[in-house]
Amino acid sequence: MPAVSVLMPVRDAEGTVMRAVESIQSQSLRDWELVIVNDGSRDATPRLLEAARRLDGRLRVLHLPPCGIAPALNAGLAACRAPCVARMDADDLAHPARLELQLRHMLEQPATGLVSCRVSYQGAGAGYAEHVEWINALGTHEEMSLRRFVEAPVAHPSVMFRRELVDKHGGYRDGPFPEDYELWLRWLEAGARFEKLSESLLVWNDPPQRLSRTDPRYSVAAFYEIKTASLARWLRAQAPEGRALWLWGAGRVTRRRFDALERQGIRLAGFIDVDPAKRGSHRDGRPVRMADELPEREGSFILAGVAARGARGQIHAHLAVRGWREGADFLLVA
Repeated sequence: MPAVSVLMPVRDAEGTVMRAVESIQSQSLRDWELVIVNDGSRDATPRLLEAARRLDGRLRVLHLPPCGIAPALNAGLAACRAPCVARMDADDLAHPARLELQLRHMLEQPATGLVSCRVSYQGAGAGYAEHVEWINALGTHEEMSLRRFVEAPVAHPSVMFRRELVDKHGGYRDGPFPEDYELWLRWLEAGARFEKLSESLLVWNDPPQRLSRTDPRYSVAAFYEIKTASLARWLRAQAPEGRALWLWGAGRVTRRRFDALERQGIRLAGFIDVDPAKRGSHRDGRPVRMADELPEREGSFILAGVAARGARGQIHAHLAVRGWREGADFLLVA
């Protein structure tokens, strides 16, 4: 049995897949298997993979008809033999020390269920570059757990996780949502401990044709639908009982994005905003307060839903200096 199974789904990646494979073959850790799931590729990918497999017995290739990312990942998971599974994508590059450092952490920290790492971004999208900067800033389990209602706190191809998490809490689900974000939300909700190494051990490429840019399952609406369902469960289980729930962000876009909370049975008491034109007004039949007239902390809980760049940090600082505690009195949920 290998020490690590590397799971890599691929479809029509003839231009990048061999560099991704070679980055695994160049690992300082030699005790691994690479399980490659060919999800119905129509280019030269199958031929390239078969040629590589004949030269390296650690490569195992599963050829499937086109079935989609979640079924392909689950088929690969079923074939993985090691107690630790590392994810990899066919257009990314792993640092030579990645598997060694992540496996060492898993062996030294038995309570850790998943370990990620910082990533280096390679692409032209400013939005993704900002997302990578945000991900890299989340270093502890507590930060990743509390901030999971903002965005996915780890890069999918950067993680290594214990196979027992799949056995206990299930693998990837196929539906109208991003399969990785749904998995992180579900595992964190179940109590899995996430850690992140400080080293940058993956080059995360962002080609124009990547699924997260082209598939409706990765749309903003899809993220908010799965996010608010998980957030509603967190609020029912963790938010202090009896506190009025306020949403920071009275603009129409923010309000509509969190309408799904009310469909989940979570009632908002009102809104907080910084626009002086909204002072003393009402939105959706509820009052709007300014940042300088916060509700009483002991009887309130704030969801900071503003997604504008830099706004979350400003809201966090504004609340923290006034004694509001993240996780106990407010959450960042943009």
